[in-house]
Amino acid sequence: MPSDQADRRTALVTGASSGIGRDLAILLAENGFNLVLAARNRPALQQLAIQCSSKYSAPARVMCEDLADPAAPGRIFGQLERDGPPIDVLVNNAGFGEVGPYASSDLPRQLAIVQVNVSAPMALTRLLLPAMIQRGWGRILNVASTAAFVPGPYLSTYYASKAFLVSHSLALAHELRHTGVKVTVICPGPTRTDFQRRAGMERAGLFRFGPMSSMKVARAGLRGLLKGRRMVVPGLLNKLGVFGSRFGPRWLAATITGKLNRVE
Repeated sequence: MPSDQADRRTALVTGASSGIGRDLAILLAENGFNLVLAARNRPALQQLAIQCSSKYSAPARVMCEDLADPAAPGRIFGQLERDGPPIDVLVNNAGFGEVGPYASSDLPRQLAIVQVNVSAPMALTRLLLPAMIQRGWGRILNVASTAAFVPGPYLSTYYASKAFLVSHSLALAHELRHTGVKVTVICPGPTRTDFQRRAGMERAGLFRFGPMSSMKVARAGLRGLLKGRRMVVPGLLNKLGVFGSRFGPRWLAATITGKLNRVE
């Protein structure tokens, strides 16, 4: 990427305060992008903005927004329309889940999962996409999961939300194939982030088998994004798992996943 500030492209990263989102923001800054950082944790965003600015000379704007609020994507878009900069790269990374039986789950919490994992990426993509098409260049990276390929007992809403994100991403990639805008979906497996704590899964079997580092996942995602690949599944075991999920019966996948997700 060009080093002149006037020629640098700008990336918007949601969920940038920790984990994969934070690492993607750092890598984007390292690769010559200016940043708009969105998440709920303002101090963490400000610290990241200072780091990217001082180490990589990458100006970073902070937007403290909770994407569980249906109005948040519109507020982000409105601020960008009013004050700039135009967004060349959209990274829909924000997402969360909560483990437990669905019948006893908190309904507002389940609806918030759908809002953050599905509705917010849809809205931000729809709002920012027309300008990318008009400019003839753009990149969209949606952070999904290998959870997208199997049923997920005890995390059913989360798994379903990631299945939606994969399907939506691949459909958009096809629609946009002649526009200069590329859509990439990355599907990491278990990853060392704050997700386990937020979801209540520190003791779940799923995370006992050597989860990947968030930086390794972020590097794979950025490579795929810059190359315009439609799907990235980082890690050999994750690739094998996704490939194998095509052949076994869905009830068996649900049985295995349920055992891995259940917290005793």
